[in-house]
Amino acid sequence: MLTRPTEAAGERPFNNLLRRLNGTDFALIEPHLVATEAGPNDLLYNPGDDVEIVHFPCGPSLVSYMVPNEDGRDVETILIGREGAVGGIVSQGYLPAYTRIMVKFAGPFVRLPVAKLDAAKLTSRTLSNVFARYADCMLAQIFQSTACNAIHSIEQRTAKWIISAMERTDGDEVVPLTHEQLATLLGVGRSYTSRVIQTFKAEEILETRRGSILVRNPEALRVRSCLCNEAVKTHFEEVLRGVYPDPDKGN
Repeated sequence: MLTRPTEAAGERPFNNLLRRLNGTDFALIEPHLVATEAGPNDLLYNPGDDVEIVHFPCGPSLVSYMVPNEDGRDVETILIGREGAVGGIVSQGYLPAYTRIMVKFAGPFVRLPVAKLDAAKLTSRTLSNVFARYADCMLAQIFQSTACNAIHSIEQRTAKWIISAMERTDGDEVVPLTHEQLATLLGVGRSYTSRVIQTFKAEEILETRRGSILVRNPEALRVRSCLCNEAVKTHFEEVLRGVYPDPDKGN
C-alpha cells in the first residue's frame, strides 16, 4: 500500500461509516487517520496475524474475507466496501485474524490503529455504539451468506455477487471481476461459473471483457438474483441508516 495525504481539511474520506460519525466523534480519530492506495489482491491480513490496523475502504474499493480450507482453496464469504471497515472493529487488545483479508477492487483506503480506535471508544459511548452497530450488520452479512450458500442456485448467487459489486462501484456497469474470481466467491469450480456466465451472455444480460464483466441489463440480472442483498440492505437501514451504499443517493 502507498500512503498519501488525507483529504483536504473539512472533507471526510469517502467511507460511509466514517461519515456516519458525528463531528465530535470523528475529531477523536481524525488525527490518526492515514490515507493509502491499495491494489487488487493486496493482502491486509493472513489467519493468525495480529490485528493492529483498521482498514476503511473508500469510494469503489472493495475487500474480501477469504476462509482457507484444508484442500488449499480459499472460499470468499463476504465483501466489504465503503459501508464499513475490516480489522479490530469491536476488539479490545490483542486479536488474531481468523480469515485471509484481501483487496478485491483497487482504490483508496484509510488506516487507523486499533489502539487509537479503542481509546476513542472509551472516551465516547456514541462512537462505540456506531462500531457495535456496524459489527452487528457485518454479522448479519455472514449469516445471510451462510444461508445463501446452502439454499440458492449457482445462477442466483452469481447474479447476487455481480449486483453486490455494482452497488459498491457507484452502479458502474463495468465490474472488474474475472471468471476465476467469481468462482472463488461462489466456492465452485471455474467451469460452473463459466456456464452461468455463458447463459447470461446468451440472454444479453451481460458481456465479458478482459478481466471484467459488462452488465447490459441490470434489471434482468436482479430478476435472476436471490434476495440476500436486499435482506442485508434492509438490516443495515434498520441498524445504521444511510451507511449501505446507494448509488442513486450518491453515498
